[in-house]
Amino acid sequence: MYQVFPMSSSNMKSTTRHHAFTLIELLVVISIIAILASLAFPAVNGALDSAKKAQAKNNAVQIATAVTAFETEYGKLPGNATTTVNSALMNILTAADAANNPRAIVFLEAPTWKKGKGGTNAQGYCDPWTSGTPYSIALDTDYNNRVDVSTNGGTANFEIMKKVGVWNVSTNSKYRVTSWD
Repeated sequence: MYQVFPMSSSNMKSTTRHHAFTLIELLVVISIIAILASLAFPAVNGALDSAKKAQAKNNAVQIATAVTAFETEYGKLPGNATTTVNSALMNILTAADAANNPRAIVFLEAPTWKKGKGGTNAQGYCDPWTSGTPYSIALDTDYNNRVDVSTNGGTANFEIMKKVGVWNVSTNSKYRVTSWD
């Protein structure tokens, strides 16, 4: 059984308090948030660079795979020994060139160029960083499973044991990708 005690005004205490931030507290919180955000920006940029590099590598491998698939289908490499993945080679691999791809097989899905994704434009198939420089390619036109490649813009060639090599030419080695690694 419960017993109820009456409350008198002398037993009641005022529990009303005003809670508010002072200007100093607000400035401290804002500065802490700003410091944390400035620490996060390099990490975010690093993650974005890694994603672009992975996308560029994927694009280079897809181009090499498309050229190899074309060779498997038709018994010859597309076009001739080109140095860049230009629009003519893209037309062959995307089935837009009926003379060189008479079965109209799409060997490569080539989206239009977008920053961070790469894709095709008037120059050819470009990497995610710049729309002005297409991927470079070397084809084994003498069919000895060796191609000469130059990943630094043509000053130092070396040989790889592949039918096709695809790479981007970048002045910064941090952004250089190849299809054979």
